[in-house]
Amino acid sequence: MTQKDAVLKEVQAIPERFLGELLDFIQQLKLKAAMDRSGTALASEPILAVDWKRLEEDEAWRDL
Repeated sequence: MTQKDAVLKEVQAIPERFLGELLDFIQQLKLKAAMDRSGTALASEPILAVDWKRLEEDEAWRDL
């Protein structure tokens, strides 16, 4: 059984009154994952900026 299967099995067994809390928790996890991904992108920006700020880059993108 995969972890996903185990989670789904547990969700099926949770009383209805706790499903709102579970949904909130799942949404928090999704937000955390999105923030982790965007953090990686932001950390990359200074390194990529070295190439972005070159005159050759400005010339290449001028007509677009």
